[in-house]
Amino acid sequence: MSLCPEAWHEAGDLLVHPPGPESAHPGRQLPLSDLIAAIEALQGQNIGGADPFDGGAASAELAGLALALLQHPSNPASRKTLRTRADARRRELVGDTVTYVVNRNLNTSNICTLRCGFCAFRRDAAEPGAYRLDRAELLVRAAEARQRGATELCLQAALDPEARLQGSHLAWAEALLTDLQQAAPGLHLHAFSPQELLFFAEQDGLPLDTVLRRLQAAGLGSVPGTAAEVLSEPVRRLICPEKLSARAWVTVMLQVHRCGLASTSTLMAGHIESAADRVAHLLTLVALQRWAWQHQRSGFSEFVLLPFIGAAAPAALRRRVGRDQPDATAMLTLTAQARLLLGPWIVHHQPSWVKLTLPVAAEALRWGCDDLGGTLMEEHITTMAGASGGTAQTPEALRQAALALGRPVRQRSTLYGLVAAAVA
Repeated sequence: MSLCPEAWHEAGDLLVHPPGPESAHPGRQLPLSDLIAAIEALQGQNIGGADPFDGGAASAELAGLALALLQHPSNPASRKTLRTRADARRRELVGDTVTYVVNRNLNTSNICTLRCGFCAFRRDAAEPGAYRLDRAELLVRAAEARQRGATELCLQAALDPEARLQGSHLAWAEALLTDLQQAAPGLHLHAFSPQELLFFAEQDGLPLDTVLRRLQAAGLGSVPGTAAEVLSEPVRRLICPEKLSARAWVTVMLQVHRCGLASTSTLMAGHIESAADRVAHLLTLVALQRWAWQHQRSGFSEFVLLPFIGAAAPAALRRRVGRDQPDATAMLTLTAQARLLLGPWIVHHQPSWVKLTLPVAAEALRWGCDDLGGTLMEEHITTMAGASGGTAQTPEALRQAALALGRPVRQRSTLYGLVAAAVA
């Protein structure tokens, strides 16, 4: 087994299951402001000595309150309350400064062994639109990114069966990281989703810990928290049954964090998931972050809400969702809810301007977000799904989006370190 048995066992304890509808009943009796206050009280203290994230009565209480929050009727008054409270929580936790990173996306290939029910990116090798960037082109793009001021390269791709070096997927990945470091010295390599990491391990017949150690030695700096979609098995069985399970995703993240690598965290929302599925996902992220901090690890550096794009999605899911682009109001509401539920555990929140467009992403800065993400320079996965947000932003466009709200703004590193002085 590529996954560590100890981590697999721990993942079973940390994975939160969708709460039943009856659990929300006590919270439904509370006015929205009191409901939010009750959640914050559970986050801020133990209840009678019980940890509110330990799976006991306090944990069940938090899940019930969270479900009541996500199921609270949406109207202008409730949305104003959510926005105001989320914005205040953001200010309390991270202040008013908006951040962004100058980076470049490198989606190395869209040829994939999996067939996920939501993906418009993947292709078979002989299919129209299939591509595989050769190594020389990747190195040129990396060097160009460095010349344009990037501090990060973000690498994510499909599970390409031919991405091998002397028969090894891991050796191919190691060589890619090494070559990119030589082509663009000093750039942070944010690379390989949990799905890709597990693919390398399983295809090469290696323990995941070995894969992680070797990739770190080759220059891996942090890991994207994608492939999570929604951490609820009933949903995954419908939209991505071939992908790693929710428990496997948690296990990979435990091993990533245990070896000292930080990662991002994500939620793909706005398709067939329920409020209970969202609660399970968000509280699982909290449980993972608490584990990381208890073991003196960095854990998650940020949370990114990824609205579902249906314009070019497979027909079956597109028909079921009935929407080609995200519902901006619903996604801003969820942005605020996520800020309130993730509380002090994941303090940096980022909208996706690729999926939402930059004006809506800028509005999300009023709903609990503090970061505008990266310049990207190029983007293929979401664009091929039919997103309307574009494929690149300039640093100036991101700065102006924040300044238009009267917020200070600065460039950051991948892990939220200082890069440039704040702009007043």
